[in-house]
Amino acid sequence: MSKRVLTTESGAPVADNQNSASAGVGGPLLLQDQHLLEKLARFNRERIPERVVHARGSGAYGHFEVTDDVTAFTHADFLSETGRRTEVFVRFSTVADSLGGADAVRDPRGFAVKFYTAEGNYDLVGNNTPVFFVKDPVKFPDFIHSQKRDPFTGRQEPDNVWDFWAHSPEATHQVTWLMGDRGIPASYRHMNGYGSHTYQWTNAEGEAFFVKYHFKTNQGVRSLSSEQAAEIAGNDPNSHQTDLLQAIERGVHPSWTLYVQVMPAAEAADYRFNPFDLTKVWPHRDYPLRRVGRLVLDRNPDNVFAEVEQAAFSPNNFVPGIGPSPDKMLQGRLFAYADAHRYRLGVNHTLLAVNAPKATTARNYGRDGLMAVNSQGRYAKNYEPNSYDGPVETGRPLSAPLPVSGHTGTHEAPQHTKDDDFVQAGDLYRLMSEEERQRLVANIAGGLSQVSRDDVIEKNLAHFHAADPEYGRRVAEAVRALRED
Repeated sequence: MSKRVLTTESGAPVADNQNSASAGVGGPLLLQDQHLLEKLARFNRERIPERVVHARGSGAYGHFEVTDDVTAFTHADFLSETGRRTEVFVRFSTVADSLGGADAVRDPRGFAVKFYTAEGNYDLVGNNTPVFFVKDPVKFPDFIHSQKRDPFTGRQEPDNVWDFWAHSPEATHQVTWLMGDRGIPASYRHMNGYGSHTYQWTNAEGEAFFVKYHFKTNQGVRSLSSEQAAEIAGNDPNSHQTDLLQAIERGVHPSWTLYVQVMPAAEAADYRFNPFDLTKVWPHRDYPLRRVGRLVLDRNPDNVFAEVEQAAFSPNNFVPGIGPSPDKMLQGRLFAYADAHRYRLGVNHTLLAVNAPKATTARNYGRDGLMAVNSQGRYAKNYEPNSYDGPVETGRPLSAPLPVSGHTGTHEAPQHTKDDDFVQAGDLYRLMSEEERQRLVANIAGGLSQVSRDDVIEKNLAHFHAADPEYGRRVAEAVRALRED
């Protein structure tokens, strides 16, 4: 059987992959050797910026199966019936060290789960601890800077680590976790995972509940002493990666049982401490664990870079029936995580296979950007609303509104005396000189006159009329003149 032909990235066959083209035998190499230049240029670009935090990670695919009825608390489709299975991708990680760091170190572990649901991807981004060091996102960069390599010495400095904690009494709870026996997990399989933040569930009747997620390992919790960890990290810096990979490859599929604590939303205001404080847990005697389902990992990625390094999790990826809470750290991360991935991977990172929805199709008006492959055809529009049967909003919020001075949700902005869409446009028009007005009208008409639908033109003309009657009249006349030519 003949072998497949090696080609360049443009598909042309490669004649020689062992020797570069040169000016004669032993001569200098030639700039025209397209295969050599392409190969070296790609090699130079094989790495992307690593994550600032959670850089060192491992991941695997699997499924989540609902074992208990939780429909009294949420109408999320993937939790709607017992026996329902949803494909997942899970990424584990250390927090402070770089991509080249060792696994067996004293550090919190990231525990991020991507549920590929029929209503879109739901990302649950947590840790192996139920609490964290700070309670306000404005302190998160400071905390991470204190844990990272010092700008002068180039290494993690205890002075920095402990100085920050000395000025942050709220970190005491998490420091106690980190410095305790569970501070160095024996493997990713032998640690619990937590949503850590407080989230909101909403049932079909619109009742809201606050929840905390607990993934309890079915392998049992196992941890390392400092001495054991130092030895393992020296012998195999990839110990957690090795363990996860080999376990799944030999058919030993790690699993976790998911439980939630459920607090009726009405009880949050009068609870004895702030239930949205990330530095605190809810005592189980107040809100006992309720079993939800079972998480199983049974397939390793084929390519660690493509599927683990490029995996992008963001806690703002909610699905109907699940939403945020007033947890300040969660509120900050709703922006920060997605923004980090736009920086690292580009605005189209959601089109990568590991990040794209699997049980549904993403439909929106996002176009272009680096590595864009979502043109959606010649007749698809990239604006909304439109007159061409494009995707439209549902009008149904994903979760219940959060009480503040009013309610959160998708509300229109409150209207003040002059707070409409047209007053300031009219003011600007009236500030222009006659020459400026002429150019403005000509520019608008030049584009608007090329629109093929009369109703679309009329809607735009109505806006200009509302801003200023003269403005609307002049644009209408200019459009009419151009369309009659």
